[in-house]
Amino acid sequence: MTVPANPVEQPVTVAVLGTHSTGKSTFLARLAHELRRRHISVGTVADLGEQAQRIGLPILFNHTWASTLWIMTRGISDEIEASLHSDVVLVDRPVPDALGYYRAALEYRRETADPVQLTKLHEIARGHSDRYDLTFRTTLDPTIPLGNNKIRDSNTEFRILADKHVGEVVRDLELPHELLHADGHDAALDQAISFVTARLAR
Repeated sequence: MTVPANPVEQPVTVAVLGTHSTGKSTFLARLAHELRRRHISVGTVADLGEQAQRIGLPILFNHTWASTLWIMTRGISDEIEASLHSDVVLVDRPVPDALGYYRAALEYRRETADPVQLTKLHEIARGHSDRYDLTFRTTLDPTIPLGNNKIRDSNTEFRILADKHVGEVVRDLELPHELLHADGHDAALDQAISFVTARLAR
Protein backbone atom coordinates (compact mmCIF):
# COMPACT_ATOMS: atom_id res chain seq x y z
CA MET A 1 0.00 0.00 0.00
CA THR A 2 1.32 3.44 -0.92
CA VAL A 3 1.05 6.20 1.68
CA PRO A 4 -0.18 9.52 0.22
CA ALA A 5 2.58 12.07 -0.17
CA ASN A 6 0.51 14.77 1.54
CA PRO A 7 -1.81 13.11 4.06
CA VAL A 8 -4.67 15.21 5.43
CA GLU A 9 -3.65 16.90 8.66
CA GLN A 10 -5.58 16.14 11.81
CA PRO A 11 -7.96 18.94 12.80
CA VAL A 12 -7.58 20.71 16.13
CA THR A 13 -9.42 18.60 18.70
CA VAL A 14 -10.84 20.07 21.91
CA ALA A 15 -12.32 17.68 24.46
CA VAL A 16 -14.24 18.15 27.71
CA LEU A 17 -14.65 15.41 30.27
CA GLY A 18 -16.03 15.18 33.79
CA THR A 19 -19.00 14.06 35.78
CA HIS A 20 -22.54 14.84 34.64
CA SER A 21 -24.30 18.17 35.13
CA THR A 22 -21.06 20.15 35.32
CA GLY A 23 -21.48 22.22 32.17
CA LYS A 24 -19.64 20.22 29.50
CA SER A 25 -22.31 20.40 26.79
CA THR A 26 -23.12 24.03 27.57
CA PHE A 27 -19.46 25.03 27.29
CA LEU A 28 -18.94 23.15 24.04
CA ALA A 29 -22.09 24.64 22.51
CA ARG A 30 -20.82 28.14 23.29
CA LEU A 31 -17.38 27.29 21.89
CA ALA A 32 -18.87 25.88 18.68
CA HIS A 33 -20.95 29.04 18.24
CA GLU A 34 -17.97 31.34 18.73
CA LEU A 35 -15.75 29.37 16.35
CA ARG A 36 -18.41 29.31 13.64
CA ARG A 37 -18.82 33.07 14.02
CA ARG A 38 -15.16 33.22 13.02
CA HIS A 39 -15.91 31.11 9.92
CA ILE A 40 -14.14 28.04 11.32
CA SER A 41 -15.70 24.71 10.36
CA VAL A 42 -16.61 22.72 13.44
CA GLY A 43 -17.40 19.02 13.83
CA THR A 44 -18.94 17.77 17.05
CA VAL A 45 -18.94 14.46 18.89
CA ALA A 46 -21.81 14.14 21.34
CA ASP A 47 -22.16 12.29 24.63
CA LEU A 48 -23.00 8.68 23.74
CA GLY A 49 -24.73 7.74 26.99
CA GLU A 50 -28.28 8.16 25.76
CA GLN A 51 -27.52 6.34 22.53
CA ALA A 52 -26.03 3.44 24.48
CA GLN A 53 -29.12 3.34 26.65
CA ARG A 54 -31.43 3.31 23.62
CA ILE A 55 -29.78 0.21 22.17
CA GLY A 56 -29.95 -1.59 25.50
CA LEU A 57 -26.52 -1.04 27.03
CA PRO A 58 -26.24 -0.18 30.74
CA ILE A 59 -24.84 3.21 31.69
CA LEU A 60 -23.89 5.25 34.74
CA PHE A 61 -23.65 3.05 37.89
CA ASN A 62 -24.69 0.02 35.82
CA HIS A 63 -21.79 0.46 33.39
CA THR A 64 -20.13 -2.79 32.30
CA TRP A 65 -16.94 -3.63 30.45
CA ALA A 66 -18.98 -4.16 27.27
CA SER A 67 -20.87 -0.85 27.51
CA THR A 68 -17.61 0.96 28.25
CA LEU A 69 -15.87 -0.65 25.29
CA TRP A 70 -18.80 0.28 23.02
CA ILE A 71 -18.76 3.91 24.13
CA MET A 72 -15.00 4.18 23.77
CA THR A 73 -14.80 2.61 20.33
CA ARG A 74 -17.94 4.32 19.04
CA GLY A 75 -16.54 7.62 20.30
CA ILE A 76 -13.29 7.05 18.42
CA SER A 77 -15.26 6.24 15.28
CA ASP A 78 -17.38 9.40 15.67
CA GLU A 79 -14.24 11.49 16.19
CA ILE A 80 -12.72 10.15 12.97
CA GLU A 81 -15.91 10.85 11.05
CA ALA A 82 -16.14 14.39 12.45
CA SER A 83 -12.52 15.05 11.52
CA LEU A 84 -13.00 14.38 7.81
CA HIS A 85 -14.46 17.77 6.92
CA SER A 86 -13.74 20.00 9.93
CA ASP A 87 -11.03 22.40 11.00
CA VAL A 88 -11.93 21.78 14.63
CA VAL A 89 -13.52 18.79 16.37
CA LEU A 90 -15.24 19.32 19.72
CA VAL A 91 -15.65 16.17 21.81
CA ASP A 92 -18.21 15.92 24.61
CA ARG A 93 -16.82 13.07 26.75
CA PRO A 94 -13.54 11.91 25.18
CA VAL A 95 -12.44 8.29 25.45
CA PRO A 96 -10.87 8.46 28.97
CA ASP A 97 -14.18 9.71 30.36
CA ALA A 98 -15.88 6.33 29.74
CA LEU A 99 -13.08 4.56 31.60
CA GLY A 100 -13.57 6.84 34.58
CA TYR A 101 -17.30 6.13 34.61
CA TYR A 102 -16.68 2.39 34.49
CA ARG A 103 -14.29 2.55 37.43
CA ALA A 104 -16.84 4.65 39.31
CA ALA A 105 -19.56 2.10 38.58
CA LEU A 106 -17.38 -0.71 39.91
CA GLU A 107 -16.77 1.16 43.16
CA TYR A 108 -20.44 2.06 43.47
CA ARG A 109 -21.43 -1.62 43.09
CA ARG A 110 -18.46 -2.78 45.22
CA GLU A 111 -17.21 -4.96 42.39
CA THR A 112 -13.74 -5.77 41.11
CA ALA A 113 -13.01 -5.64 37.40
CA ASP A 114 -11.38 -8.44 35.48
CA PRO A 115 -7.78 -7.15 35.38
CA VAL A 116 -7.24 -8.27 31.79
CA GLN A 117 -10.37 -6.51 30.57
CA LEU A 118 -9.56 -3.38 32.56
CA THR A 119 -6.04 -3.32 31.12
CA LYS A 120 -7.47 -3.47 27.60
CA LEU A 121 -9.66 -0.44 28.30
CA HIS A 122 -6.69 1.45 29.74
CA GLU A 123 -4.65 0.64 26.63
CA ILE A 124 -7.38 2.02 24.37
CA ALA A 125 -7.66 5.20 26.43
CA ARG A 126 -3.91 5.70 26.61
CA GLY A 127 -3.38 4.99 22.93
CA HIS A 128 -6.02 7.47 21.82
CA SER A 129 -5.51 10.29 24.30
CA ASP A 130 -2.75 11.94 22.29
CA ARG A 131 -5.40 12.84 19.69
CA TYR A 132 -6.74 15.57 21.99
CA ASP A 133 -4.96 18.88 21.51
CA LEU A 134 -6.72 20.72 24.33
CA THR A 135 -8.59 18.97 27.11
CA PHE A 136 -10.72 20.46 29.86
CA ARG A 137 -11.93 18.57 32.93
CA THR A 138 -14.93 20.00 34.69
CA THR A 139 -14.91 20.33 38.45
CA LEU A 140 -17.85 19.27 40.59
CA ASP A 141 -19.57 21.91 42.69
CA PRO A 142 -21.93 19.88 44.92
CA THR A 143 -24.05 22.97 45.58
CA ILE A 144 -25.11 23.02 41.93
CA PRO A 145 -28.02 20.57 41.53
CA LEU A 146 -28.23 17.84 38.94
CA GLY A 147 -29.67 18.93 35.63
CA ASN A 148 -33.37 18.18 35.21
CA ASN A 149 -33.19 17.74 31.43
CA LYS A 150 -32.16 14.08 31.72
CA ILE A 151 -34.10 11.60 33.80
CA ARG A 152 -30.98 9.46 34.23
CA ASP A 153 -29.13 12.25 36.06
CA SER A 154 -30.54 11.41 39.49
CA ASN A 155 -27.88 9.77 41.64
CA THR A 156 -25.76 12.30 43.54
CA GLU A 157 -23.58 9.60 45.14
CA PHE A 158 -22.58 8.22 41.77
CA ARG A 159 -22.06 11.72 40.40
CA ILE A 160 -19.39 12.27 43.08
CA LEU A 161 -17.75 8.92 42.33
CA ALA A 162 -17.67 9.70 38.62
CA ASP A 163 -15.95 13.01 39.34
CA LYS A 164 -13.38 11.21 41.48
CA HIS A 165 -12.61 8.45 39.00
CA VAL A 166 -12.52 10.62 35.88
CA GLY A 167 -9.95 12.74 37.69
CA GLU A 168 -7.95 9.64 38.62
CA VAL A 169 -8.00 8.32 35.04
CA VAL A 170 -6.72 11.67 33.77
CA ARG A 171 -3.88 11.50 36.27
CA ASP A 172 -3.14 7.82 35.54
CA LEU A 173 -2.89 8.58 31.82
CA GLU A 174 -0.86 11.73 32.50
CA LEU A 175 -3.26 13.54 30.20
CA PRO A 176 -2.50 17.28 30.05
CA HIS A 177 -5.67 19.21 30.86
CA GLU A 178 -7.13 22.42 32.14
CA LEU A 179 -9.71 22.58 34.92
CA LEU A 180 -13.08 23.96 33.90
CA HIS A 181 -14.79 25.48 36.93
CA ALA A 182 -18.49 26.29 36.96
CA ASP A 183 -17.70 30.02 37.21
CA GLY A 184 -14.77 29.89 34.78
CA HIS A 185 -16.43 29.28 31.44
CA ASP A 186 -15.75 32.74 30.02
CA ALA A 187 -12.02 32.52 30.70
CA ALA A 188 -11.87 28.94 29.36
CA LEU A 189 -13.77 30.00 26.26
CA ASP A 190 -11.23 32.74 25.55
CA GLN A 191 -8.40 30.25 26.15
CA ALA A 192 -9.91 27.68 23.78
CA ILE A 193 -10.55 30.22 21.02
CA SER A 194 -7.01 31.58 21.28
CA PHE A 195 -5.59 28.06 21.24
CA VAL A 196 -7.60 27.00 18.20
CA THR A 197 -6.94 30.12 16.16
CA ALA A 198 -3.21 29.93 16.91
CA ARG A 199 -3.07 26.28 15.83
CA LEU A 200 -4.99 26.96 12.63
CA ALA A 201 -2.71 29.88 11.78
CA ARG A 202 0.37 27.64 11.65
